[in-house]
Amino acid sequence: MAENMKEGGGKGGDLHTFRITVLLVDDQAMIAEAVRRALIEEDLDFHYCQDPTAAVKMALELKPTIILQDLVMPEIDGLTMVKFYRANPALAQVPIIVLSTKEDPEIKGKAFEFGANDYLVKLPDKVELIARIRYHSRAYIAQMERDEAFRALEKSRMELAEANEILEKLSSLDGLTGVANRRRFDEIINQEWQRSVRHSTSISLIMIDIDYFKLYNDTYGHQGGDECLIRVAKALERAARRETDTVARYGGEEFGVILPETGANGAFAVAEALRVAIEAENIAHASSQVCDHVTISVGVATWLPEKGSRQDHLIAITDAALYKSKENGRNMVTSAGVKSD
Repeated sequence: MAENMKEGGGKGGDLHTFRITVLLVDDQAMIAEAVRRALIEEDLDFHYCQDPTAAVKMALELKPTIILQDLVMPEIDGLTMVKFYRANPALAQVPIIVLSTKEDPEIKGKAFEFGANDYLVKLPDKVELIARIRYHSRAYIAQMERDEAFRALEKSRMELAEANEILEKLSSLDGLTGVANRRRFDEIINQEWQRSVRHSTSISLIMIDIDYFKLYNDTYGHQGGDECLIRVAKALERAARRETDTVARYGGEEFGVILPETGANGAFAVAEALRVAIEAENIAHASSQVCDHVTISVGVATWLPEKGSRQDHLIAITDAALYKSKENGRNMVTSAGVKSD
């Protein structure tokens, strides 16, 4: 049988109010009544459980700040109950005062060994009982407050880290097309260049320009031009299939694609795939002097960098290859081949 005798106006077991909540587990109703009367004028919540088999369940529901556990009980003795509380993660830190009919050093030692925080001979003096309850409860509440503050701090830290990650990601993306922006392009090509130097691997770069884009804007307006840029960017991202490859908006209608650890043949194949992918989009371009849909001119180059070299050289020769494509009729890929320092 479990009984609930409650004094005070707060809600028992509410972790957020951190109110002192006492759970007495004792098979003798007379003892429970005596304890209740001793605590009646105190600002705390008092609960009583007569059935030891229901004590753990009741403790989990109430979340007490202290458990008064009788030592001698039917079916399950008090020391076993202490072990049960300590074995449950939700109750492992709750203070426990063992109540015994006599001062037995051996039993007292076992009580502390099993995890009890205190030991009182019942019925204890009212002043001493209240003092022990308040001492252990306040220490436990202080620990709960620290834990809650730490959890709140950790949650704030994680939220801040997530926000910073999102901000960093957004700051590295082109606001219109959603691909990497020029700042991110510069960061990545520098990183990959240094990696190529360390591992003696080649790096390739593709530069892309949308053919007659100014005429496209004149014909379809700037909103139409923006929509064209978005479609081109997305098509380039789909065509550049490796996760290590980076598609970036280099500026205006120009895009760059960084290909780490890629040789000249592989880079040319990717460049041609990008050109074909844009043609396949079949974006109408009535003012183009190449054909009736949007096309791109492409330059590609590969470099074998050495220590002390600069990626500016790769960008320059790739850009020169791009302009050869434009000079030679556009809608084509021109390769500058393989260069080294």
